[in-house]
Amino acid sequence: MSITVCLVLYSIAIAVIGPPVLVRLTDRGIAPHLGVAAWCAAIAGVVLAWFGSVVTLVAEFAPSWNQPARWVVDCFTGLVDGADGVSGAALRILLVVLSVSAVLAFSAAAWRTGRGLLRMRARTHRHARMARIIGQRLAGFDAVILDAPARAAYCVAGRPHTIVITSGALAALDRRQLGAVLAHERAHLSGRHHQLLALVRGLAASLPGVRLFSVGAVEIARLLEMCADDTAARTHGSSALLGGLLSLAGAPPAPAGTLAATGVDVLTRASRLAAPPSLSTHVRTGALLSTAIAVIALGPAMFGLLSAAGVIMCGPMGI
Repeated sequence: MSITVCLVLYSIAIAVIGPPVLVRLTDRGIAPHLGVAAWCAAIAGVVLAWFGSVVTLVAEFAPSWNQPARWVVDCFTGLVDGADGVSGAALRILLVVLSVSAVLAFSAAAWRTGRGLLRMRARTHRHARMARIIGQRLAGFDAVILDAPARAAYCVAGRPHTIVITSGALAALDRRQLGAVLAHERAHLSGRHHQLLALVRGLAASLPGVRLFSVGAVEIARLLEMCADDTAARTHGSSALLGGLLSLAGAPPAPAGTLAATGVDVLTRASRLAAPPSLSTHVRTGALLSTAIAVIALGPAMFGLLSAAGVIMCGPMGI
């Protein structure tokens, strides 16, 4: 049981400490790829800790699966006997309650997230199919034009993936800006950003009370836009992309499940393109983000070392 407790404590630590630290490190969008990796590491660390809690709890329960009453009694008896005094027993019981709560939360989140992903997949595939039926092929580009006065450009996952641009946006962009905006959308599709966003948004919707998931979904969406900006700027130039973003500013919200060039934090992204950070700032932020990723990834190993040193007890405990 104590392994389960330690995994839960690890997940709580990451869920509480992670958001404020990562927001501060990724706020300016410096090294956005590392920023995305850091947020994903924190979210994955919590989810895997919950999964580990489920596995260890089931493994310890399995020998007594046909005697649940005896398992519960023996578990709490062992906890009380292993604690020093009434306060120690109360603390152990509280930790067990937290462990069971984590197991239930993980199970509910997995079910809701999976169901949400399937619904979103069906919706985006239907949208991509209809866009290709209704829209006209854009000559020289892998995109379709929808006849609409609103200035919008977005990509949608499907079979095949589709980049959509409205006739209003096409009229507002020159050829260089158009190439940069479409390259931005292609970067989303080639980087499978829609899949990552669907997953983290599904987790956030399933467990809105977990700030790591809710804040992480917003920050990852913002950072992925910056990743796509960097890819497009490398091939078409920052000025062309900046002009394209400003020409499309004020576009209506993109359909659910799609990724739009002007969907998230356009002003910050425009400032970033106009005045990129210095090399020293980039290196320093990259080092801090890499350290954060390493700490998150090595968290379970750190718990193991503390257990081996006798600081905490995370070894097997008979129930």
